[in-house]
Amino acid sequence: MSRYWSDVVHRLTPYVPGEQPAAAHPVKLNTNENPYPPSPRVVEAIRRELGDAGESLRRYPDPTALKLRETVAAHHGIRAEQIFVGNGSDEVLALTFQALLKHDKPLLFPDITYSFYPTYARLFEVDYTTIALDDSFAIHVDDYATPNGGVLLPNPNAPTGRPLPLADIERLVARNTDSVVVIDEAYVDFGAESAIALLDRYSNLLVVQTVSKSRSLAGMRVGFAFGHPALIDALNRVKDSFNSYPLDRLAQAAATAAYEDDAWFRDSCAKVIASRERLAGGLTALGFEVVPSAANLLFARHEGYDAATLALRLRERDIFVRHFKAPRIDQHLRISVGTDAECDILLAALRDIFGAYIG
Repeated sequence: MSRYWSDVVHRLTPYVPGEQPAAAHPVKLNTNENPYPPSPRVVEAIRRELGDAGESLRRYPDPTALKLRETVAAHHGIRAEQIFVGNGSDEVLALTFQALLKHDKPLLFPDITYSFYPTYARLFEVDYTTIALDDSFAIHVDDYATPNGGVLLPNPNAPTGRPLPLADIERLVARNTDSVVVIDEAYVDFGAESAIALLDRYSNLLVVQTVSKSRSLAGMRVGFAFGHPALIDALNRVKDSFNSYPLDRLAQAAATAAYEDDAWFRDSCAKVIASRERLAGGLTALGFEVVPSAANLLFARHEGYDAATLALRLRERDIFVRHFKAPRIDQHLRISVGTDAECDILLAALRDIFGAYIG
């Protein structure tokens, strides 16, 4: 029945999310979720919002998410009018493509990066050019010194996990004053430097974040954009022409509570960082080449073993990692950082698999 499709749908190649396994007790290291639960304050805030009979659910949520924006603004030392809230950072990025990145000149982003970027570009008919990472998967901001309709970079990058120094980001923003520079910081809390510190100096900077990773709320779908009020106004104009109530009551309550418990957030991030370094050491000992990471993931390859085959062998043991069938990275695995126990299961399975190869 595709004859009913619009022309744009025929031309789309949709983003493919990571598998959500049906196994009873999988070792799920394929979607970069936090292995630790959110703050207990989050659960309590949801209960309070529901009340005894869920009475609040019959009423629409605050379309401006004011309390949440004020809480997040206080956390970052900025103003609420510098913050836009959306249904996950993916929606925030989608609105950003429409509001700020659709121009006559091409949008620039890396050739190896979050695969939603080209999907959005095709969906919203945004002309784009990809800039190649170097052989070590590093971004060089000087490569973006070319006329453009916007620049979009993740920091740390995905799926590699490599971070950029804040000084490099500032140089990039300062050189592109005629267009918007978007820094996607989905993983920034695991070891990179946030560009939010630059907001008051650059009106062309937009920073995107999420509660999905470091605050363990992937199931609630809450994302943010931080920037000059004029950029935020553009996002709100598109949002209010599409969906004035993107964030439900429970999501607003949960995200607010998560930001209020800073100690829990910092402890969770510290545990993930420690496990990441431990896992990187274990993979290196097994002969993997591991890309330096400041995210809750590792990007690794092994010269002696095919990545797709390794992913399949692990899947047979209910251990799930991510493999991308894409140029330059088809021999790499992206491995989310789990608990130490989950990482140990992965390493033990790899030792068994390698032993079977040798045998």
